[in-house]
Amino acid sequence: MSGSLAGRPLFFCGIGGSGMLPLAQIAQGLGSPVAGSDRSRDQGRTPEKFAWLESHGFTLFPQDGSGVTSPDQVLIASAAIEDTVPEVARARELGCERLSRAELLSTLFNAADFSIAVGGTSGKSTVTGMIAWILAEAGHEPTVMNGAVMKNFVTPANPFASARIGSRDLFVSEVDESDGSIALYRPTVGVLLNVSLDHKSIEELRVLFGNFVATAGTAVINLDSPEAGYLVPRAEASVTFGVRSTAADITIDPESIDQSELGIRAAVIDNRRREVFPLILPMPGLHNLSNALAAIAAASAAGIAVGHAAYALRSFEGLARRFDVIGTSPSGISVIDDFGHNPEKCAATLRTLKATPGRVIAFFQPHGYGPLRQMGEELAKTFARELDSDDIAVMCDPVYFGGTVDRSVGSERIVAQIKVSGGQAEHIPAREACADRIADLARAGDRIVVMGARDDTLTEFARSILARLP
Repeated sequence: MSGSLAGRPLFFCGIGGSGMLPLAQIAQGLGSPVAGSDRSRDQGRTPEKFAWLESHGFTLFPQDGSGVTSPDQVLIASAAIEDTVPEVARARELGCERLSRAELLSTLFNAADFSIAVGGTSGKSTVTGMIAWILAEAGHEPTVMNGAVMKNFVTPANPFASARIGSRDLFVSEVDESDGSIALYRPTVGVLLNVSLDHKSIEELRVLFGNFVATAGTAVINLDSPEAGYLVPRAEASVTFGVRSTAADITIDPESIDQSELGIRAAVIDNRRREVFPLILPMPGLHNLSNALAAIAAASAAGIAVGHAAYALRSFEGLARRFDVIGTSPSGISVIDDFGHNPEKCAATLRTLKATPGRVIAFFQPHGYGPLRQMGEELAKTFARELDSDDIAVMCDPVYFGGTVDRSVGSERIVAQIKVSGGQAEHIPAREACADRIADLARAGDRIVVMGARDDTLTEFARSILARLP
């Protein structure tokens, strides 16, 4: 652990969250005592996760302030957490230092001798996982911070492998622009996947991502994203990639692309050396072909040969909740679990499904009332555009775990907009009732996709739908 944090006890508020859990694992792996609390644990949700944490040396407390007892402790809490949360109030009374998740992560990241940061609106977790696997296959020991479980690193001892504990001097992490914290990182290699509207205006994103590219020792930039391409001049050194941009450093022979439900094959071209390598990627979708090029380009910037990087991806197993096929029923109905929660991610998932035959039943649970208000209209357009007339969208009410938020605009608005655009959509407030309705609608050959974020129980929900199917 670096600097003033070395050996100090850390207390994570919301330790079970997808962003906090891997960071807690890394902090503990690098030598800090780690404790924490989580509202989900107090409410009895995902008990197996919290049992695993306790059995691996994480001390857990109820979210009542009882775990914060000393001014030496450093409170790790999201900037969005209200001051009324008992841990926050107690830490202030004791004069504890408080860091956001990103402040702690960037401190550890920036202390590494060699670091790779993956930024952009969509695809960060997948590309981070791919880079981590390429490095591991090349004999390196990266420490990896990801927002999703990386299947290649799952072991019976660590089912929650959204982090990998390796060398403190080789660090790979996805970095987030939504809260502006991307500005905290000083990467050796900075990867920019795309620039599109999610949490911030395009003007703000140009500044954040432009500074990110300028700060990196080498920037890896996607020329298929016009906004990302505009930022190339800001880079000190760059490696460019693109599926459609055949002038990029790392690209694809367009004639070579071969898609199936199981994966995608293509010939990767390194224009810098005029060399060609086969890529056999065991995950479907053109967006994953782009993700693979990003990872290969980042590995190249880190000194790993393009051919070696492409070969390593043959055995890349993907991420939990990223187009994760849960199973297929006896009558041939597939259920897919997916993290799609903004327009771009949902579009990528729906396009992947529509690239092969069969009707799609798309279930969507918005990840909060605030995000729904911000991107509801764009989401409605996405579902109406990507789904055909016989496909069906089913939406329940947004995730709500308490707190003060305006709940006046809900999922019914998206459903109404999809219908106006000529699509089939249904709003069913309760999630369980959605499962019953989907099971009634499903017929042989359908693909059911469960989409949403910020809710660990969605995978279980997808499994419950599969169990109901003929």
